[in-house]
Amino acid sequence: MDRAIPAETGHEHHLRAINTIRRYGSFRAAMEAGVLTSGIMHAVVRNNVDFVLAGSIRDDGPLPEVITDTLEAQAAMRRHVHSLGFALMIATTLHSVATGNLLPAEVPLVCVDINPAVATKLADRGSFQTVGLVTDVEPFLRELLAELA
Repeated sequence: MDRAIPAETGHEHHLRAINTIRRYGSFRAAMEAGVLTSGIMHAVVRNNVDFVLAGSIRDDGPLPEVITDTLEAQAAMRRHVHSLGFALMIATTLHSVATGNLLPAEVPLVCVDINPAVATKLADRGSFQTVGLVTDVEPFLRELLAELA
């Protein structure tokens, strides 16, 4: 993955990652064991950021902290979005639409995705306050970090 070249059986990498986290029982346990050393979930756990992982019937796994009951997951998401003042949706159509549908209309929402249809889908499903930014996420995050630093 670091070299951005296709690897033999590369499609299995996500399954290996899921099984590694499952073996430790949680993201925090994997991080404390020195197995989870980087990435979004590492940063979330390290900084004690609340998160909700909602499952679907298509999930590989699921990971230990995934809520597989959809009504329970939606209730958990609603508990977490009520106090948001801004939402940044990054490179995930289904999660962006699901979260956007729960946000009050006064919450500004920016959707960053390489696919222009994502922001359109989000806006078409009721999140009219969506501003879409069509770009690759990696350079966007790099520039955002530089501006915030």
